[in-house]
Amino acid sequence: MVAASPGGRGPRLDPGLTPVGSGEHLVVRADRIAAGGDAIARRPDGGVMFVEGAIPGETVRVEVVRHRRDFSNAVVVEVVEASPDRIEPPCRWRRRTPACGGCDWQHITLDRQRALKLELVADSMRRIAKLDPAQVAERVVSGVGLPGEGYRTTVRLAAGPGGELGFRAARRHDLVEIDDCLVAHPGIASLLADGRVRGASEVVLRIGARTGERLVRWDGEGHPSGFPADVALGDGATVHELVHGVRLRVSAPSFFQSSPEAAEALVTTVQELLALAPADGPFVDAYGGVGLFASALPAATPVTLVELSASSVADARLNLAGHDATIVESAVEDWSATPAGSVIADPARRGLGAAAVEVLAATGCRTFVLVSCDPAAGARDTRLLVDAGFTHRRSVVLDPFPHTSHVEVVSLLTR
Repeated sequence: MVAASPGGRGPRLDPGLTPVGSGEHLVVRADRIAAGGDAIARRPDGGVMFVEGAIPGETVRVEVVRHRRDFSNAVVVEVVEASPDRIEPPCRWRRRTPACGGCDWQHITLDRQRALKLELVADSMRRIAKLDPAQVAERVVSGVGLPGEGYRTTVRLAAGPGGELGFRAARRHDLVEIDDCLVAHPGIASLLADGRVRGASEVVLRIGARTGERLVRWDGEGHPSGFPADVALGDGATVHELVHGVRLRVSAPSFFQSSPEAAEALVTTVQELLALAPADGPFVDAYGGVGLFASALPAATPVTLVELSASSVADARLNLAGHDATIVESAVEDWSATPAGSVIADPARRGLGAAAVEVLAATGCRTFVLVSCDPAAGARDTRLLVDAGFTHRRSVVLDPFPHTSHVEVVSLLTR
C-alpha cells in the first residue's frame, strides 16, 4: 500500500516491504535499472548500490541489507521523490504484511515496466556484449506486450505444514498463504482456495489454457486433497496446449512458456527473424523442449532437436510425429554437431556459455536465432557468438511476464 509520508514528501511503501532487521540508512537517487530488476544508485562514498523497490529517477531512503567489497544491496523504506510511474500494487497479497514475493515490479505501471525492460536489454548489449551503441539503438527493438493479469499457465508454489499453498514472502522464508493470484490463469487460480498437498515443500499447478486440462505436481511424498476430479495428479500427469493451431503435449516435469500467447509471440518472432536471413540446409533446435519451435516448421523441413530433459524428449517425440525430425536426448555441450543451415537455441536462464557456443557454431550454420530469458546471459552469449564469427543483426524484446522483471530477448545473428 502507498501512504502519505511524514512532511508530505511523497508516498511511502507499505511496511510489508520493509526488511526484517536494521542496517545502515541512506538517501540515494536511483539512476538506471540493473539485470535482476533492482535499480542502481550510488552511495555517498561513490560505491555502487542495487536498490530493490526503486524506480529510476526516484529519490529514496533505503536500508542496506548487504555490503560487499564492490557493491551494496539495499531495499526502499521510504520514497522521498516518487516517479510518476509509481502505483499501488494491484495485488492484495503484495500489499499485505509480510508481502508476497511473487511479483517484484507491481509498483510500476505496465508501460514503464516495458520501457525499463527495453532499456535493460539495450544496456546489457552495450556493456556486456560490447556492441556499438549506434547499432544497439537501431537493432534492439520492443515486441509484443502481453496482458498483465491472469496469464500464467504454470505456477510454482510453496506448501505449508498443513499442505496450504502460497508464495514465499519478499526477502523472507515465511509462507504467504493465498487463495487467488493476480497473474495466474483463472483455471489454476481457482485451485488455490481448496487445494492442499500435505507433506510437500513445492507444488506446481499447470493448465492447458486452450484445452482446459489441468495438473498438479509436487516434490517428495506429498498427499494431495481438495482438487477437482478432472485435475491430473503426479509426475505422470500431462496437459495439452494449442499454439498456432498445433496441439502440444506438455508433461508435468517438462518446461513450457508462461502462456500460449507468450509461446505464440516467441514462435512468431523467431519465424520473422529467420525470414530476414534464410539459410539452406537443415535446422537445429537446441534446448528444444517439447518441440515448440520445431513444430512450427513445415513438416518436411529436416530438424534436429537437442534436449536433455527426458520428459521433454518424450513429449517432443509425440509432438513432432509426422515431421522430418531427429530427436537427441543430450546436453547441448555434449552433442556431436551435425551440419545445419540455421540454429534456434533457447537455453535456460544461465545461457549458452562458451562450450555450447563452440558446439553450435561447429554446425556451420549461417543463421543463428538465440532466445534468452536473462538479459545479462543473453548479452554474454551474443558476445561469444560475435567472437565466433557471427554478426548481431537484430534483437526483439518481449514481455511474457508482466509485473516481474523477467524478460525474453530473441536475437538474430548471421555469418
